[in-house]
Amino acid sequence: MSIITTLLSGFSRAAIAFAAAGLVVMTVITGWQIYGRYILNDTPNWSERSSIFLMNWYILLAAAAGVREQFHLGLVFFREGTKGRTRLTIDTIVHLLVGSFGIAMVIFGSRLAIATWTHTIPTLGISNGWSYLPVPIAGVLITIFSLEHLYRLFTVANPKDAE
Repeated sequence: MSIITTLLSGFSRAAIAFAAAGLVVMTVITGWQIYGRYILNDTPNWSERSSIFLMNWYILLAAAAGVREQFHLGLVFFREGTKGRTRLTIDTIVHLLVGSFGIAMVIFGSRLAIATWTHTIPTLGISNGWSYLPVPIAGVLITIFSLEHLYRLFTVANPKDAE
């Protein structure tokens, strides 16, 4: 399992690095758009759409990494007040729900990407399917990361939770 954990950790770090780079590039593009609009009086027509395109990618990949690294938003009020089997049950349900959501992202995101693949984004000259491709990719990662959490729940003893 250590090889798989290392591999999944690498996927998570790569997703975070890609998301960070996407945020930086989007910030530069938006800065150029503002400069073009107010200084040059000539707004680049590709800047807004490319920013949205990048945002689709980096937000979804960062969300997938958030599932693995557990820095995603969560309501832990009830979970923190429990111990033992109750906590294990809550954690199991949460990871099953998140994993199910990941599977739905794969199924419906793939359908959306395929359905829009023949449409072109006029300002970028690329297929609109590329805009929706991060949905199933993030879904695969979310599903795998949820399965990893479930595996750890049932194979790695956590003395703190067993009290």
